[in-house]
Amino acid sequence: MPQPETLFSQMPKLKPDTHRARRENILDAAFTCFARGGFHATTMQAICREAGISPGALYVYFDSKEALIAGLCERDRAEFAERFARLAEAPDFLEALAAIGEHYFVAESHEKQRFVVEMGVEATRNPRIAEIFMGVDKYCSASFEALFQRLKDEGRIAPNVDIPTLAKVFSVLGDGMFWRRAIEPKADMRSVLPVIIEMVGALLNPTDELPVARKAAAFEVRR
Repeated sequence: MPQPETLFSQMPKLKPDTHRARRENILDAAFTCFARGGFHATTMQAICREAGISPGALYVYFDSKEALIAGLCERDRAEFAERFARLAEAPDFLEALAAIGEHYFVAESHEKQRFVVEMGVEATRNPRIAEIFMGVDKYCSASFEALFQRLKDEGRIAPNVDIPTLAKVFSVLGDGMFWRRAIEPKADMRSVLPVIIEMVGALLNPTDELPVARKAAAFEVRR
C-alpha cells in the first residue's frame, strides 16, 4: 500500500477548506461505522463506502483504523477544550458545569455514547487505542485539575480539597454516565444530573452538617 505522503503528492492541489471538508467527511463516516459495527468489524472498505470515496483517497488522510480513531479523539478533544474554556470563565461554576453535563450526558447522541464505550473496551486489547484513549482522558483530567487549583487559589472552593482525587472522581462519574446511556439508551440522565451537580457542590465546599448527618445515621443503625 502506498504511503499517504506519496498519494498526497500525486493528487491535484486542493484548497485548504476542501482538504478540511474531505477529512471531516471521512471522520464522520468512520464514526458512523465504528458506532454501528465496532472497531474490529469495521473495515477500511466499509468506511470508504460510507464516505463515498475510493481507498486511495482515504489513505491520503488516514493509513489505518487507529489513525482514524486518533483523528476522531482529537476532534472530540478540541470540542471539549472549547466548552471547557467557557466553563473556566463562568462566574457560577456549578451552573456552567450543569450545562456541560447536559450536553455530554443528556443531549449527546446514543451513537456517540456507544462509540466512546466501544473505544474504551478496545483500549483494553489494543495498546495503540489505549494510548490514544488515555491521552484524551489525561487531557481532560489535567484541565479539571488546573481549574480546581485556580478556584482553590481564588477561595471559591474549600482549601482542604484534594484536587487530584476530585479530578479522578469527575472522571469516574463521567465514565459511569456514558456507560449507562450506552447500555440503557432511555436512561433518564436529566433527572440524575442535578443530583450529580449537588454532590459535586458538596465535594467542592463540604459543610459541617454532612459529618453530623453521617454520625446520626450511624447512631440510628446501631440502635
